[in-house]
Order: sequence, then structure tokens, then C-alpha cells
Amino acid sequence: MSDFEPFYDVNRTYEDNYAQGPFGAFAQALAGDEAASAASADSGSAATPTATFLGQPVNLAFGIPAGPLLNSRYTTAAFRMGFDLATYKTVRSRAWGCNPFPNVLAVHPKSADGSLTPGSAELDEGVLADTNYDLPISISNSFGVPSQDPDVWQPDMKAAIAAAGPGQVLVPSFQGSRVEGMSEEDYIADHATTARLVKETGAKFMVMNTSCPNEGHNRLLCHNPLLVGRITEAVKREIGDTPLMIKLAYIPNDDDLELMVRSTVGRGTVQGFSTINTISARLVDKDGNQALPGAGRDRSGVCGNAIRGAGLDMVARLAAIREKTGLDFEINGVGGVVSPADYAAYKKVGADSVMSATGAMWDAELARKIKASL
Repeated sequence: MSDFEPFYDVNRTYEDNYAQGPFGAFAQALAGDEAASAASADSGSAATPTATFLGQPVNLAFGIPAGPLLNSRYTTAAFRMGFDLATYKTVRSRAWGCNPFPNVLAVHPKSADGSLTPGSAELDEGVLADTNYDLPISISNSFGVPSQDPDVWQPDMKAAIAAAGPGQVLVPSFQGSRVEGMSEEDYIADHATTARLVKETGAKFMVMNTSCPNEGHNRLLCHNPLLVGRITEAVKREIGDTPLMIKLAYIPNDDDLELMVRSTVGRGTVQGFSTINTISARLVDKDGNQALPGAGRDRSGVCGNAIRGAGLDMVARLAAIREKTGLDFEINGVGGVVSPADYAAYKKVGADSVMSATGAMWDAELARKIKASL
């Protein structure tokens, strides 16, 4: 177990983390103007940004994806710790509650390297989950994509955008919301409405989440490329020239993945893909019982070290499709980045940018370590 205190406290509720966090080194980075200035100066920023992310200059195209950065305090702390891409946790067009506590458990796959393979029997038979947070870390992600009301998150997102330092950018994440009785057209319209609300904050670009594991194991939006294509057309009518990236789960079939690319990039609605989100697994305790309490929570998205192989595979396959089709889009590699070597591995297989959620949660110095390794 690392001595480092995660900036998201897994022993507190989501609501307490939102109100009181971040913690650990992230909290220290926010403590006082003088300390903040020193932290910013020590962020590893280059004098002149040498990289880009969706057309915006950045010091290093590395940061934290949607999930652990709950509000502007978290994103500002991430900037001060040297993460030049800070993703504001996915927002919705309406307030949305969080799944019951606990939301995060440590996950222990059976394989020697701690990895989970998409399609393997273990995912359905059960993966051990408990509170032994050993490194390299893998965890459950069972939040349900909570969101504040737009009246709360819009002004906070504006503040988050303004807090970016030189060569740093805020990356807003959003998604549509399924509610009972909603038609497909209403579902599409809700995405467009939420994108418009994000654009009103002054966002330079945005990421649309199509991979929420809490929408149901077998009904991820990204498994329906044609519907994603229709949604992105509606979104682009609202946001115009603002670049749009979409977040994908693991898609095992190359034909389906190419259809996703052609249905979005091929129609000029999408400028990039971020992948992967999580891998869905049945989580069990040491006695084989459901690890997370409550109906409908027998499965959870798993993130961290366990999904690095799947993330690298998706990035490599997207890069191959990009070369095959001649279509121009960026690839943001996510999943299991816990060290500078993992960052390098994602770059090697074709990622234009790289992000770390779980790895960064447990190691606030990760961005600085990566910059020092280059």
C-alpha cells in the first residue's frame, strides 16, 4: 500500500468528496496563494507549449480524464500539480444522484500481472473486490455519473477554465441522460442541450461520454455507432466549430470500431476519440457474494492497472483504422497509466495524448514524473 493519500478519499461519500475535497497533495496545492504560485512554477511547464490537444497548445498532452476531478477545486489542483489536461467530471442537463456508498473498492484479478481481458470468463464469474488498496492499483468505478444542476456546474466550470495555467486547458465532459418514458429523439436532444450548456461556459472543446458502464452492461451507447452518429450531428449543430471528442469503451470488433469512425469522423462531426473508459466485471467479496451493496450493482466498471492492455489494444486498433481510412482524428489513450513507461507505451501505439485517472489519484506526482522522464 502506498503512503500517498489519494486526492479522492475512497472512504468518504461522493457528496463529502465534492464538498470537502480534494485531499492529500492536491489539497496542499490549493493552500494559499504563495504555495499555489510555487506549485504552478514547479509544474514542469515549458516556456512555450510544444504540444497540442484538439488544436489547443499545451505543455504536454497528458492529464486526467473524466471521473476523479469533481469540480473546479480538483481541476485547479490538477493544473498546479502539472497535469496540463484536466477533465471536469461528466455533467448532465439536470441534477443526477450518485450510487450509494461505497463507490470505490480495490479490485484483484486472478492473472499474475493483475490484468483483465475483455471477453474473459472471469468478468462474469466474479473478480475479488475489497478494501486492500495495493499497488499497482485497480479499482471499481460505481458512481452512476452524478451531476450537479447546470445552475451549479456552469459557473463552476467557467471558474475551472479560468484557472488553467500557461499551456494548460480544461477538458469538459458531458453526456445525455436517459429517463423513463424518453424517446430516442428526446435522448438525442438531451445530448445537444447539454453540449450547448457546456459551450456557454467558454469551453474550447468538449468530450462526450458514450461509455457509461452504469447505463447497463449490454446497452452502452458506444455499442450503437449509428445512434452515436445521429447524436454527434445534433451536438455539432449546437456547438458549431468547437472540437468534439467522444469517449469509448472497449469495442472488440474491428468492423464495429471502423463503423464508429466512419459514422462520426467521416461525417465531420467528431475530431477525436478517448479510450477506454472501464471494463465491466462482476465484483465479489471473499465469500463470493456481491461486493457492492444494492440492486443492480452486481457489476461495476473496473479501471486502473487491470485495463491497461485493453486500452493499448483499442488505441492501436484506432490508429490502424486512421491509417487505413485516411480520416484525420486524434486519439486520447486512457487506461492503466500508472508510470512514465505506461505513458510511453500509449504514445508508441499511436496515442496523440494520454490521461490517467486511477494512477493519478494514487500518485499526485505522476505528471511531474512523466515530464522528468522525457
